[in-house]
Amino acid sequence: MTSSPDAAFDAALSPHLASVEALTSGLNGVGYIASRRIATALYMAVKLQKPILVEGTAGVGKTELALSTAALLGLPLIRMQCYEGLDESKALYEWKYGKQLLYTQILKDRMGEALSDAPSMDAAMDRLHGMGDLFFSEPFLEPRPLMKALQERAGCVLLIDEIDKSDEAFEAFLLEVLSAYQVSIPEIGVLKAETPPIVFLTSNNVRDLGDALKRRCLHLHIPLPDAALEQRIVASRVPGAEERLNRQLVGFVQSLRGLDLRKSPSISETVDWARALILLNAGALEGEVVRDTLNVLLKFEQDIAAVEPQIAELLRQPAG
Repeated sequence: MTSSPDAAFDAALSPHLASVEALTSGLNGVGYIASRRIATALYMAVKLQKPILVEGTAGVGKTELALSTAALLGLPLIRMQCYEGLDESKALYEWKYGKQLLYTQILKDRMGEALSDAPSMDAAMDRLHGMGDLFFSEPFLEPRPLMKALQERAGCVLLIDEIDKSDEAFEAFLLEVLSAYQVSIPEIGVLKAETPPIVFLTSNNVRDLGDALKRRCLHLHIPLPDAALEQRIVASRVPGAEERLNRQLVGFVQSLRGLDLRKSPSISETVDWARALILLNAGALEGEVVRDTLNVLLKFEQDIAAVEPQIAELLRQPAG
């Protein structure tokens, strides 16, 4: 008796999904420091075969969670970047019009001999209809991310990135994929995944998502980390940062998040700043190096102008 693709998939993933703790440890091993809440949500999503909708401000690690999951489980990552105007032809499939045109020319050349022995006009028309159907079959399909994910027999990680940037019509189109891991193609029929992909949807809350989409997903909100977790993240991502510098820079970033800024620094900016400080051979935070590198943390000139006069005071605050 042969095992089903799903059974084989579960067996391959079991070492990393034996428990929430095993998953947390596995993610840690590929450089993603996950809180228990994050690991628990991911564990349930995989075990229950449900998509996971990951929300939070830009730079908190939403996309990185999907990338790290694919790396941990040894699965291909298929990414679909969402944007306004994204439609079915870019997300699911489109027809290879050049190939269809080429075959049409070949058919035209052979049409005479193919129809010459037809006993009647109806018989000739039936043959033509059969030839027409040939052009709308799988050999003439160009798969896009959603179809590629459904066609991965051994499974994959499907990342639908920034779903909130797409239109409501596209969100509605996704419902069949997210609920049944299948799509309906009018010319071919229903295409169903042999092994359901692990689906991540990310959102920066540019717009509210529909209730129908949310019902089909597990929800995970990733907040900005506390000082202890952020220090662990920096230590994992920037191993060259000494403990003292790590503690100081994280404390400074945590202080910045308490200010009224247009855009507070996220985890990704903290990691980038740590790398910049290492590059400049900074052993500790000092006013001059902070001032010179503040543009790594802050993305708006008005924020930089607001923070610069407060650098000395912020550096005097105790590190977390």
